[in-house]
Amino acid sequence: MPQDARLERLLDFLRRSPTPWHATANMAERLEAAGFRRLEETEAWQLSPGERVYVTRNDSSIIALQLPSEPLDALRMIGAHTDSPGLRLKPHAPQTAAGWLQLGVEVYGGALLAPWFDRDLGLAGRVHVRHADGRLEGVLLNVDRPLAIVPSLAIHLDREANNGRAMNAQTEMPPVFLQGGEHADLDRLLRGWLAEQHGLEGVEVVDFELALYDVQPPSRVGVEGELIASARLDNLLSCFIGLEALLESDGRQGAVLVANDHEEVGSASACGAQGPFLGDVLRRVNAALGEAGEEGFIRLVQASRMISCDNAHALHPNFRDKHDAAHGPAINGGPVIKVNANQRYATNSATSALFRDLCRQAEVPVQTFVTRADMGCGSTIGPITATELGVPTLDVGVPQWAMHSIRETSGARDVEYLTRVLTTFIERESL
Repeated sequence: MPQDARLERLLDFLRRSPTPWHATANMAERLEAAGFRRLEETEAWQLSPGERVYVTRNDSSIIALQLPSEPLDALRMIGAHTDSPGLRLKPHAPQTAAGWLQLGVEVYGGALLAPWFDRDLGLAGRVHVRHADGRLEGVLLNVDRPLAIVPSLAIHLDREANNGRAMNAQTEMPPVFLQGGEHADLDRLLRGWLAEQHGLEGVEVVDFELALYDVQPPSRVGVEGELIASARLDNLLSCFIGLEALLESDGRQGAVLVANDHEEVGSASACGAQGPFLGDVLRRVNAALGEAGEEGFIRLVQASRMISCDNAHALHPNFRDKHDAAHGPAINGGPVIKVNANQRYATNSATSALFRDLCRQAEVPVQTFVTRADMGCGSTIGPITATELGVPTLDVGVPQWAMHSIRETSGARDVEYLTRVLTTFIERESL
């Protein structure tokens, strides 16, 4: 069935994307296979109506553009983010205790720490090397086998372990890595893995950005396979669905897919949603194909719409009181419109009405999430992009459980639902 083929592509994408750099590279690979041309920000751009192009920044954020054959007067924009909470290595990571080499880590984003214990952990990220001729190069590394583990302390030694004891990220989260490794050389290990994966010999490791991740592969769960269980569903699921919709669309309308890094830590970076990446790209596109000048750019932005896609909190059967009784989205119940009166989500009645109409047109059920009035609310790239660019925006997402855990759960049918809606959005003639 077509849906099963899509889910297999999803599982493969999740498995091969342990970091934002890998996710961006995998999205670029699919775009190029579909005929998209890579642009470089440091070069002059020559763009033609009807062309399909993409550009990356920091190797961890990506923007893909489907340029219309007609005059550029509006864009259908889909936003997501490539990063997920987790454990990242400190620059001087090796440390020893009790005869074990451990890796010093810091917590990236709002990670749920308890599920990280007793997991088979691999290592992945970006490494910058210096070649013998002095040239610097950034390369991807993915050691996708169990290298490390964060062992729990036995209940016999901590009788309060099940009573809500706080975890100390500095002292309790460093994983064990190598026994008797007091004199181990992490750079030597990295060079060995780079030689295995890239054939790099005689290089010097200058710096790295590396993260630990659970090597347990993504899977279908449930008697009928109705669930998807994986790391990094927040928010690689939205990246995948946005890409699927872009590639399946008929290509007649102007469309943009932007996947920013650093959402989990506030988006304040050159490649984050609070940075200038999307605005830079759109200004260059408008200068090449649209109405000239700042007024023309503002008119383009105001005629466009942005759907920010980031997963939503599904109603948990064991914790139903954590949801407002009238706003508990069900897994496999369709995409969720996310609403917050304090603008933690960018949705308003106009953009929400557009999405509800798209769901009607695509024959897809739609749900709404509002957090309890006595609880705080997370945010997304939606309000940030709307603030930076001024584009009318709404926030939607696939419902999921265990957000920010090392392994999250969402619905298999919801992948198809949101893909259909976003494809309808891209193909829609009038916004």
